[in-house]
Amino acid sequence: MERRLFLKSVAALSTIGLVRPSFAKTQHIDNPAISISAASRRFVMTQSYNLQAPEGSKGKVNLWIPVPEDTPFQTLLDLSFKGNYQQARLNANNAYGARMLFVTWPDSEGKLDIQVSMTIETRDWEVFKDNKLADWMLPEQDAVIPNEIKSFLLATPHIPVDGIVKETALKIIGAEKAPVKQARLIHDWVSTHMHRDDAVIGCGTGDVGEILKAGKLGGKCTDINSVFVALCRAVGIPAREMFGIRLGASRKLGQYSKKAFGGADEQGVARINGAQHCRAMFWLAGFGWVPADPADVTKMRLSEKKQNNDPAVKAVNDYLFGNWEMNWVGFNHARDFALFPAAEQGNVNNLGYAYAEVDGDPLNFYDPAAFSYDYVSTEQH
Repeated sequence: MERRLFLKSVAALSTIGLVRPSFAKTQHIDNPAISISAASRRFVMTQSYNLQAPEGSKGKVNLWIPVPEDTPFQTLLDLSFKGNYQQARLNANNAYGARMLFVTWPDSEGKLDIQVSMTIETRDWEVFKDNKLADWMLPEQDAVIPNEIKSFLLATPHIPVDGIVKETALKIIGAEKAPVKQARLIHDWVSTHMHRDDAVIGCGTGDVGEILKAGKLGGKCTDINSVFVALCRAVGIPAREMFGIRLGASRKLGQYSKKAFGGADEQGVARINGAQHCRAMFWLAGFGWVPADPADVTKMRLSEKKQNNDPAVKAVNDYLFGNWEMNWVGFNHARDFALFPAAEQGNVNNLGYAYAEVDGDPLNFYDPAAFSYDYVSTEQH
């Protein structure tokens, strides 16, 4: 069984007859702040799944695979899939419009395999490339926030905005009133006070309340960037995470670290089983969404064994406030939400990894060998 889709937009997805996807209205980034690079990169990401059902299980198998959303800085050009599944269809019926390929098998006693190929075009998203914040007309703190953006001020089970979160945020911003400068203060506080903890499984859970209460301020990318998001929301700046995966070698930040920002061999081939990465963004009235990634500052600092005052760390921190190098693709910004169709285990924390249930019990998506899956990305030149 094989299906192939050539994707230009959500509208195009919803008209494909073979798979008959049903897409709800999405909250895509249709108003990013300036600017998107004219130069593009193209990657083919191949995901091979051969699910390993627990011994003794016989029931139905469901698999949800995250699919990238289209934005001005990334476009899903082509998607194809083949395997021995019973059914596979594209869905996005959830509060965040997160795209996913939903795959089913009637039982777990035979092979459970599917191979998915995605062709993705990206452009660097560089709003503050030269870090000239003073050149921006700074909007007032009480600027009108559109209704479709207000949801990114709200709390979720993993993103509280009151209590210790608000107390911490208010201490960080002090008397500063300009949202862009508040966001920079929060970004710098997170990147300097938090640390990457490689002992944390996967990308972390991003449980902001517990992180701040514990006072250890460590974790992986979801933990660190979720703290940035929660602190921004707590002072009235809309913010959200974006869950995705690195696709290839860094051309810009690689000069500061050969380990932290993605890599590939001489042919542009990257093995990316463990390359999932969560980023963040915040919204400014009059401009739109602005990228950020304090978590990668902590990753570079750890991988290169450097301190906060090191010039290379400062350069990376400056770049990652307002810029994303797009050797990475974002799947979605969904948080604490119901998959479609709903998983038997209830809401999921996020959909940065594929999620599967056998007999209603989840497989360990953090372990590629146990799940099992294999991801390869090849850059096209």
